[in-house]
Amino acid sequence: MNMQKKSNNFFTSEESSRISDTIKTVELRTSGEVAVMVVDQSDEYPDAAVIGGVLLSSLFSFIITTALFHGEVWSYIPVNFALFFPFYILSKKTLLLKARLIGKGRKERAVHLKALRAFYEKGLHLTKEQTGVLFFISIFEHKVWVLADKGIYDKITQDTLNAFALKVSQGIKDGRSCDVLCEEIRNAGDLLAKYFPITSGDENELTNEIIQQ
Repeated sequence: MNMQKKSNNFFTSEESSRISDTIKTVELRTSGEVAVMVVDQSDEYPDAAVIGGVLLSSLFSFIITTALFHGEVWSYIPVNFALFFPFYILSKKTLLLKARLIGKGRKERAVHLKALRAFYEKGLHLTKEQTGVLFFISIFEHKVWVLADKGIYDKITQDTLNAFALKVSQGIKDGRSCDVLCEEIRNAGDLLAKYFPITSGDENELTNEIIQQ
């Protein structure tokens, strides 16, 4: 049985409609295209399960052999071997435990790469003027990444986009994810309207609905 994805319910239906309407309103003033994507996690982190299996099996093997077998090496090795797989599974399935086993830098790289892949997989790079902007939210890592196509980077720096991402991330932590996301989409829209104003015959090239994966 497939588990319900958290990304499906990260925003309520009412919030999803507000976000879509915000994107639609912003794009009335600019030829730029804004998209929002929400994913459960950016990586499976198989290395975290291995690390958890090794650390936990080693710890509990030491405790067991010390208490029951007086710390003898001959008993430590088979106990450690026997405990590795159960703790490997535990580390793989328990998200809270897995999160503790992954470094901050590892998470940031995973989210960045996932956002970059999603940008191309979803065709966000195919706009006529290369003016797509993606607000990417990865739930497990509690990370937000904002990236853009080549046309945007000719006028707007990644540091500016990072500032949008930081504010959305803080809004999620504060329990104001929808309000802050809409606000930052509007702020991004102000910049897009300045550098990429709406043109005659402009078409909506990307979906205004939240993209889920």
